[in-house]
Amino acid sequence: MQSPNETKPRWERRKDARPQELLAAALELFTDRGFAATRLEDVARAAGVSKGTLYLYFENKQELFKAVVRDNIVQVIGEAEEELAAAEDISSEDLLRAMLEKWWNHSSDRRAAGLTRLMMAESGNFPELAAFYEEEVNVRGGALITKVLERGIARGEFYPVDPYVMMQVITAPIMMLMMWSHKFFPCDQQEIDPKAYMETFLGLVKRGLAPQK
Repeated sequence: MQSPNETKPRWERRKDARPQELLAAALELFTDRGFAATRLEDVARAAGVSKGTLYLYFENKQELFKAVVRDNIVQVIGEAEEELAAAEDISSEDLLRAMLEKWWNHSSDRRAAGLTRLMMAESGNFPELAAFYEEEVNVRGGALITKVLERGIARGEFYPVDPYVMMQVITAPIMMLMMWSHKFFPCDQQEIDPKAYMETFLGLVKRGLAPQK
């Protein structure tokens, strides 16, 4: 049986796909060139449409960038929030590990990690985008990890710590791994094994949160 999209004329199916094509082209250009150097006409050209067509979907470059972040990062946070809401029979230890691994596996993608690098480099020049990224990525992602920690403490599965402070302690090493793995520091030549790093880090988290007997 054909899907609704398959029964549409080819030109109409292409129209339905255009927003995603524009987001894919924008992701590549933003991460390669940065926000300031990326021009909307270049995004439109890379997506195979006119600049006027791009404006049918995105009001300006700021809104396009926000859509790229939502499509590549915020969506993953939303999926993790749903997993937390449905995780009645999963231990908090397993849930926390799964979420940290999910975050790293997604961040290990060069393009997705490039958005983090872009914000680190250009946020001072674009305060509106910095505020958007802080609210929708950093605050929301941090709140998710905090909720998992609060859950574990309430169920007696974690040692009673300050969940907000522990969230900060937990997220910092993964951010550092992202920077090392993607050469965010141009002069940093040290080699690192991400898999061994994550296993060691997760082991430390497990032991650090284990309730006292």
